[in-house]
Amino acid sequence: MGKFSCLWLSCSEEKTNMSICPFCNSDTSRVLTANDNAIAIPDGFPVTPGHTLIIPKRHIASFFEATREEQADLLALLAEMRQRLIEERKPDGFNIGINDGAAAGQTVMHLHIHLIPRYAGDMLDPRGGVRWIFPDKAVYWDK
Repeated sequence: MGKFSCLWLSCSEEKTNMSICPFCNSDTSRVLTANDNAIAIPDGFPVTPGHTLIIPKRHIASFFEATREEQADLLALLAEMRQRLIEERKPDGFNIGINDGAAAGQTVMHLHIHLIPRYAGDMLDPRGGVRWIFPDKAVYWDK
């Protein structure tokens, strides 16, 4: 089995960063689908069944470092995986998220987009969605 790093990365600085990156050092057998600039893999610590990560092939930390072409390919895989999850798992909704920077909660400094299928009843009250990163500010509908 190969490593993701076999698919990409040419600059020596990137090769140094990738040596400690769990995405650059994952087995290619985990890849669900790919295109020119991105791959999709199952999340290693899923919060719901079908939780998927969309990852650029180039080792970059931020969505804002991605080229327009990379962004387009990331979004294309996001849409492709959404459709696949609808067909395979029939979720009732999705959360889509990017933790961009340490202050935003990013712990793996290789850009990745979370595609999280949501299912009716998987949480008592799902209102507020991604706003729950600040629990004291999440409930805005009672104010």
